[in-house]
Amino acid sequence: MIKKCLFPAAGYGTRFLPATKSMPKEMLPVVNKPLIQYGVEEAIDAGLTTMAIVTGRGKRAMEDHFDVNYELEHQIKGSSKEEYLEGIRSIMDKSVFSYTRQIEMKGLGHAILSGETLIGDEPFAVVLADDLCISPETDGVLAQMVGLYKQFRCSIVAVEEVPMEDTQKYGVIKGDMIRDDIFKVTEMVEKPAPEDAPSNLAIIGRYILTPDIFDILRNTKPGVGGEVQITDALMQQAKDGCVLAYKFKGRRFDCGSVAGFVEATNYCFENLYE
Repeated sequence: MIKKCLFPAAGYGTRFLPATKSMPKEMLPVVNKPLIQYGVEEAIDAGLTTMAIVTGRGKRAMEDHFDVNYELEHQIKGSSKEEYLEGIRSIMDKSVFSYTRQIEMKGLGHAILSGETLIGDEPFAVVLADDLCISPETDGVLAQMVGLYKQFRCSIVAVEEVPMEDTQKYGVIKGDMIRDDIFKVTEMVEKPAPEDAPSNLAIIGRYILTPDIFDILRNTKPGVGGEVQITDALMQQAKDGCVLAYKFKGRRFDCGSVAGFVEATNYCFENLYE
């Protein structure tokens, strides 16, 4: 039912300057793989085969990564180094990549709307590559959410509990409990101060969205920071119908911050790297 995954990847990555001055933050390597490759692998594991990537200026490296490098492959053909490309070759065999540009940086909601031309009129997933999610003992986060979508057929956001003093970094939800890990959203606020936050359930970078979100985004006015916020559009969707929040199983690393990126690198080196 869900075959497409949208990757908003046009941001500047200013928290990692000067490294991101000429390199996309999505290409920052966690051990030996760029962040966006982890996200694509998670999408493939969830049964998604079409990767739609919203890029911007200076992001060509992502397109090159998911493409054949004839000169490199010729140089290492037949050597022990050839095995290092097996993972990316498998990704390219299993999925199709398409790209469009977000001309202006007007927020996550605008980035998702920019991807409409790649998605069309069908439900789709969204992955923010700088949220690295690891679920070694169960299905990946997207696979968990795709399973929920098959049951509920509505938009779903992934949430986790955060310290109250950190609510101003996230979209925060409040909802009616359906079961201990699923809530029907009744309130959704972008980056609230701790004293204004409706809960400590923060939205992280995994979404399942129904295609009517595009029409809602077209009519969503800029919100916090003067940007078009996906949380505002989802709140409208929740008022008109249903949006679920899901407390996923697994561990999430905030690789948009230096501390989170280092933590993810250490974890992956100790637990995943071979």
